Amino acid sequence: MALFRLPSSGPAALAPRGNGLLLRAPQMSDFLQWAHLREGSRDYLTPWEPIWPSDDLTRSGFRRRLRRYAEDIAADRSYPFLIFRELDSAMVGGITLANVRRGIVQAGTIGYWVGQPYAHRGYMTAALRVLLPTLFGELNLHRVEAACIPTNAPSIRVLEKCGFSREGLARRYLCINGVWQDHLLFGLLHEDFRG
Repeated sequence: MALFRLPSSGPAALAPRGNGLLLRAPQMSDFLQWAHLREGSRDYLTPWEPIWPSDDLTRSGFRRRLRRYAEDIAADRSYPFLIFRELDSAMVGGITLANVRRGIVQAGTIGYWVGQPYAHRGYMTAALRVLLPTLFGELNLHRVEAACIPTNAPSIRVLEKCGFSREGLARRYLCINGVWQDHLLFGLLHEDFRG
């Protein structure tokens, strides 16, 4: 088993690009675009996400989020990425690799969101295809996992198009929109990934 080594320029510098997209860690300069996209997509996103903190879309809430991200990246626990179209620098959504486990596991769990104006246009599938080589390469994961509410057909399609296998059902797995919900579990192994 290969040991984890940080990329030469550090994990915060991870910025994969391809398919007309750039993925990179959030920065304070992203606040206005992020808050506008999230607020404009609130009704679309809330059925699929945990309850938002009351100050989530404020500048101070975003600053707190960035501090937590920096701590998580430094500790190799989590890696957040915002997704931008290279053509016009429009933010379309985000992907987070969370719950990174090392040692004999070498795995992490992805979660993602896409703003309503960009939904159902293939952006998340394209972004995940751009990110997976970084997760299996620079971050040296053996396995990437995901969980999805069984009624979220678009998310299931994204995962299946990217090569994830359905592995089972976890009962009352995550608290989404204030309710403990069942989730389908998906996994993708490094050796099964076709970059």
